[in-house]
Amino acid sequence: MKASGLVGKLLPAPRNGGFRMEGYWVWCGSVIQGEDGRFHMFASRWPKSLPMHPGWLVASEIVRAVSDTPEGPYIFQEVVLPARGAEYWDGRSTHNPHIVKHNGIYLLYYMGSTHPLPETSPGGGLNLEDARCIVARSNKRVGLAVADSVFGPWKRRDAPLLPVRPGRFDSYLTSNPAPCVDHDGSVLLIYKARRYEGCDYGRMTIGAAAAEHWDGPYRVMTEEPVFPPELFHIEDPFIWRMGVGYALIAKDMDGTLGGEKHGGIQAVSRDGLHWELADEPQAYSRTILWDDGTVQTMGSLERPFLLFQDGKPTHLFMAAADGPGGFRNAAHTWNMVIPLEQTGGK
Repeated sequence: MKASGLVGKLLPAPRNGGFRMEGYWVWCGSVIQGEDGRFHMFASRWPKSLPMHPGWLVASEIVRAVSDTPEGPYIFQEVVLPARGAEYWDGRSTHNPHIVKHNGIYLLYYMGSTHPLPETSPGGGLNLEDARCIVARSNKRVGLAVADSVFGPWKRRDAPLLPVRPGRFDSYLTSNPAPCVDHDGSVLLIYKARRYEGCDYGRMTIGAAAAEHWDGPYRVMTEEPVFPPELFHIEDPFIWRMGVGYALIAKDMDGTLGGEKHGGIQAVSRDGLHWELADEPQAYSRTILWDDGTVQTMGSLERPFLLFQDGKPTHLFMAAADGPGGFRNAAHTWNMVIPLEQTGGK
C-alpha cells in the first residue's frame, strides 16, 4: 500500500497557537469541531507542584479548551474528567484523551487509573518508586466517556473498555487508546500494553481490539502484539481510514524506523493487524519551523493527533516540551499545532 508522506505537508507552526496553562503541565491534545462551530481541544493537565513525570500517573485530569480556529490559541473552559475517588477504576487520574464524533454523539476515549493511598503533597519528591506511582501504573486501563454535546455532561463507565488479561501481552496495563470509528459505528482500537514479567513489567507493546459498535464489547484481535517491539518499537499511535485500509503515525522510540529517535513515523495496513512502513516512513521531526522563521528542536514531541476536516487531515497536534531532551528535563510543556498544506489531496 502507498501513503503520501506527512512530513512534506508540514507548514510553519504558529508561535502563539495551541494550548498552554500557567502553573500546569499540559499534554495529550485532541481536537474536534463542536456543534457551536468552534474547535474544542481535550487535553491532559496536572499541577507543576508535582514533577512532570511521574506526576501524571497520580494527578492528571482531562480538560477542555476552545478556539475559534484550529490553530488557537485555545482557552481553558472546564475540567471534563476530574478525580472521582479511589474506589473507581479511573478515580485518581485521567489521561490520553482522544475525542471522536459519531452520528452526533461525542466519544471520549482515555486512560484512567486509581490507587488507594494518600494524596500526593506538593514538592513531596514523587518518583516512580513511590508506592502511589507503582500502584497507579499497574492500574492503567483504557476507558470511554460519552456525551450528546461537546459541553457534556459526560457519562463515565464503571469498568474500563480494555481490562488486562492474565498471561497475555496486556496482563499489566492497557493505555494510549487510538480509535478509528467507522461510518457504521464499528471500531478498530489500537492501544499500548505491557505484560507482567515476574513482579515487574515487560517492554511496551501495541495491541489491536475491535468492536462491532463503539458501545462495545471490545475484543482483542490477536494473541501477539501487532507491532513486535524488537522490530517495530513505537508509542503514541494515531490511526485513520485510508482507502481500503488504514494509516498510522506514531513516535519512533529508537529512531530505527524513520531515521530520528523520538521523531514520527508513518505506517499502513490493509486490515489493521498487519502493518508495514509507508513508502515515506518519516511523518515528522522533533525539529520544527515556527511561523516567525526560527527553527527549534523540541525536547519532546509526542502524542500526535490529526484533525480531519471534510475528510482531509488539516492540522497536526502534538504534545511539546522544552529543554535539552526528555520530559524529565522540561521546564514547560504545552500542546502545539502544525497546519498541513492542502494542495496534495487526501
